[in-house]
Amino acid sequence: MTPHPVSPLAQALDRGTVLLDGGLADQLTAQGNDLGDELWSARLLAEAPGEVEAAHAAYVRAGARVLITAGYQASFEGFARRGWDAAQAAALFRRSVELARAAARGATGEQVWVAASVGPYGAVLADGSEYRGRYGLGVAELADFHRPRIEALAAAEPDVLALETVPDAVEAEALLRAAADCGLPVWLSCTVAGGRTRAGQPLAEAFGPAAGNPQVLAVGVNCCASEEVDVALEAAARACPGVPLVAYPNSGEGWDATRARWTGSPSFAAGRVPGWVARGARLVGGCCRVGPRDIAAVGRILRQDG
Repeated sequence: MTPHPVSPLAQALDRGTVLLDGGLADQLTAQGNDLGDELWSARLLAEAPGEVEAAHAAYVRAGARVLITAGYQASFEGFARRGWDAAQAAALFRRSVELARAAARGATGEQVWVAASVGPYGAVLADGSEYRGRYGLGVAELADFHRPRIEALAAAEPDVLALETVPDAVEAEALLRAAADCGLPVWLSCTVAGGRTRAGQPLAEAFGPAAGNPQVLAVGVNCCASEEVDVALEAAARACPGVPLVAYPNSGEGWDATRARWTGSPSFAAGRVPGWVARGARLVGGCCRVGPRDIAAVGRILRQDG
């Protein structure tokens, strides 16, 4: 494994909690974009890059200090199905970082970091599999799938890789293996339900591969109901003692992949944030259906709490 010097973002986490952005796809939808496509927000990297930059900028204005790129559902395989060859796909991965970086330059007075999103294998299937895991693939197969995506993103020099919405302990290990020689720090963020991974494994199994790994600057959860966060953070802290934690839950609504719609009522509550910080969260924000207004509210609470 390539040695990893302490990154500026890691140093910032040592000083306190840093505000993440919220759901990029939701902001893109609010701007009038149709994301009804298997590439989801990644399609706009080719077709409407200005919309992606504008969505990032909305979160900068809301106070976010880490922007997560639009590559969550991007893959060489998915881009190929749209007729884009490997070189064109690599350029789109690079563009995802460049657009976030351009939006970050609009911030005044504070550093804004760019986290390149590496979504799970299930996201690329575009069938809701990221909420189930257990794809029937082993660690080596999943690492082989993720490695080209990670290499393409690393070439664009983001500040950190967000290995995010990971539903399965097998995939957590695979992602860390695939990222081992990319030369960038990473955070590992699992999606959970009922105090376990979405695949039903104990959280210790998912967080365990990150323990003692100097490349990992944070571990935690995203794209889960905010009521799940406390237990998950406690599990992450036990598995990876001394490692900063990350928490960016979704609105609490459920995703119906068959009908491609959200169900239930939102339960995201910025008032839960002090409890997450008390448990060690140093990267805090929101995921699906958590917008700029919510992120601004989280930022106000972090300032009061600090």
